[in-house]
Amino acid sequence: MSFLRPSALYQCLLAYPSLRWMPCQSWEFLRWPGLDGFMRLLVVVLLWTMFSEIRFIPSSSMYPTLRVGDRVLVEKASYYFRTPALHDIVTFRDPTQELGDLEQIVFIKRIVAKAGDLVEVRNGWLYVNGIAQKEDFIAEPPTYVLDLTYVPEGHVYVLGDNRNNSYDSHVWGPLPMKNIMARYVTCCHRPPHS
Repeated sequence: MSFLRPSALYQCLLAYPSLRWMPCQSWEFLRWPGLDGFMRLLVVVLLWTMFSEIRFIPSSSMYPTLRVGDRVLVEKASYYFRTPALHDIVTFRDPTQELGDLEQIVFIKRIVAKAGDLVEVRNGWLYVNGIAQKEDFIAEPPTYVLDLTYVPEGHVYVLGDNRNNSYDSHVWGPLPMKNIMARYVTCCHRPPHS
């Protein structure tokens, strides 16, 4: 029966060398992935959970950068290869929390000074090493006064962008770098009401 034989056009396309290796020539690439596909997916999921995390923002201490209810993506790998930089937004364990506490308290703040810097807040300005910092990301200028503070080796100084409503280094001092858990990457969900 002639209708069961491949057409002449089909034979011509199969014989043409550049079309012979096209992936769409066969529908094999649409097959169910099988065991090797599931293993690849499992590896990707495990790596994703080891090196990144989605966090919920419960307070307005980082307003206007982050709002209450935001879901943010943080990554945990970069600080194995480099030290935290100025203006990085980081998540960290509460430095005032006792070691025996079962529930771990985590904060998110912005690094404003590194080891060896002198930090001071007066007249509504943050001064690092005597230089007033231009901060266009804060909600309002700080109304508190902070005496000159030295940031020791192995520490950073962190402040919330909502300076007057933030529990941060101006309350408990420089943050040990060993407490830093991850670096903020992006806001992945903002509730419609905020």
